[in-house]
Parts: sequence; structure tokens; C-alpha cells
Amino acid sequence: MPEHHLSEEILMAYAAGSLPEALSLVVASHITLCPVCRSKVETYEALGGSLMEDISPASLPESALSNIFAVLDSDEGAEEKTVPWGGTFTPSQQERERDPLPRPLRDYLGENLSALPWRPVIRGVEEAEITLGSNGARTRLMRIPAGVAMPRHTHGGEEITLVLEGGYSDADGHFGRGDVQLADPSVDHQPVADDGEDCLCLVVSDAPLKLTGPIGRWLNPFISY
Repeated sequence: MPEHHLSEEILMAYAAGSLPEALSLVVASHITLCPVCRSKVETYEALGGSLMEDISPASLPESALSNIFAVLDSDEGAEEKTVPWGGTFTPSQQERERDPLPRPLRDYLGENLSALPWRPVIRGVEEAEITLGSNGARTRLMRIPAGVAMPRHTHGGEEITLVLEGGYSDADGHFGRGDVQLADPSVDHQPVADDGEDCLCLVVSDAPLKLTGPIGRWLNPFISY
């Protein structure tokens, strides 16, 4: 079971449907793997439903209704868009143990891992970009070979990492399948992938990272990562 969870604020925002698309995908994938956070989201969703039932309906003027129907008419025949991770999903034991991609992420990508556009980064690390309506945030899958250490770095903004397979360790402890780590400019770390198994992560960040250490500081002007 995951040991590093999402905050109550993030879970409540997800239940309310107010998170950006990229963060919603991270939360949906995490709660597929984490029964603790999944139970909290279900509670928040039930609470929100109860509050909605207590609100008295307001009457709309005729002009407002006409405008609504006009919008619906204009959208008729348009391509339907659905959010594949809407609501909570309870995975089977087999899915939790065998599939590195949680179903919300698998349904969104619609293809296997080997078919993704992987590109080399550094020290054998590979990444595959995921295009989302993410308000400027960058979303990607990252694969770190077993035993490999990432360059020591801090962050120009905020970053959330969800471990999908394998694991890694840094100064904040060990992160395994289903765990999430939140990082910001106050975090200076060097994640090291576990021995014996590659580490696969889903990462969302809103600014490039910054290399630290005696060599990394000299490289920052030449990289944008």
C-alpha cells in the first residue's frame, strides 16, 4: 500500500472537479492504486452530493433558458469529448499487480508503453511527453533505469511525481508504486532508482528543474529541462 499520499486539499479539489486536467489525471491514477485516498475522495463526493440536495433550485428567466438551448443546438453534431477518469475507480487485484499503468492513465493514452514517443534525457533516463490541456504545466512519463541516480536538482516551480512501477529513494525517504511526491524550490534532492527494476513515473511540473552541485550549476545555462 502507498505510504506517501496526496493532501486533503488536492483530494477535495479533485472531488469537486476543480483541478486542471493534468493534476486530475495524477489524482485519478493515484487513487486507483491507493485505497486510503480513494476512500477519502468517495467521502468528499458523497458529501458534495448531500450538500447539492440541500440547495433549493432557483428559477431561470425565459431568456436564460433560450440561451442555453441555443448553445446546445450549436453543439449538435460536434465531436463528443469525455474524461476517461471521471469518478472513482476500484481496480481488481490483478490490475494492481500486473499493469504498470493505472486504468485512468491507460485509458487516456490508448496505447502500450513501447509505442509511446520515448526520448533519451541523461544517464539512460527516458521520457515521453503527454499532451494535456494543463494550463502551461508539462506532463510526461519518465523511466529511470534500475540503480541510476538522477542529477541533483531543485525546482523552478512545483512538481508532482507519481510512481507507477519500481521505486526510488531520496532524502525524503523511499517512494514505491502508488506513492506521490510533491516538490518545490525548497526541495533539493537526488532521486536514485531501486536496484533490480526500472522506475516508471508520471510527472507534472509547471517550471523547469535547476541542477545543483558544483557541476550542475555550471550546466544550467545550457539546459532547459
